[in-house]
Amino acid sequence: MSEIVLLRGTRHVVWECRSCGCVSTVPEVMNEQLRAEGGYRHCPSGHAWGWSKETCEREQLRRERDRLKQDAARLEEENRQAWATATTLRERADKAEKATKRLKKRTSAGTCPCCNRTFGNMAEHIKHQHPEFVAESGAKVVPIKRRSA
Repeated sequence: MSEIVLLRGTRHVVWECRSCGCVSTVPEVMNEQLRAEGGYRHCPSGHAWGWSKETCEREQLRRERDRLKQDAARLEEENRQAWATATTLRERADKAEKATKRLKKRTSAGTCPCCNRTFGNMAEHIKHQHPEFVAESGAKVVPIKRRSA
């Protein structure tokens, strides 16, 4: 643990070398700069103590900033992809709905969905000519009710 002393009008940090036990001082401004940017202070015996460039506060802040930027970019890309997927699915659902409406309208008018021909009794036509259509859809063939004129 270091303490602050005032020497010749300048604040100094007093510290003890962990290798030799020698007590030394360094100006507080220089000590804070070494801590922020990375660097070493030396005791009178020549032992170096301090902060490496990789572990200094400024480098940690830079790494944290870069990580946050990458996270933001990743989240934005995921958001963009989700919107694109949602738009594609919405378009696909709209197309399927339109096709279903069209098919219902055509079949209600007596047009065969398989061969696009019009029949008075389409149920019989589908039953005999397109039995695979009934099997695929799993629907039961229901005769169309005719309106009396």
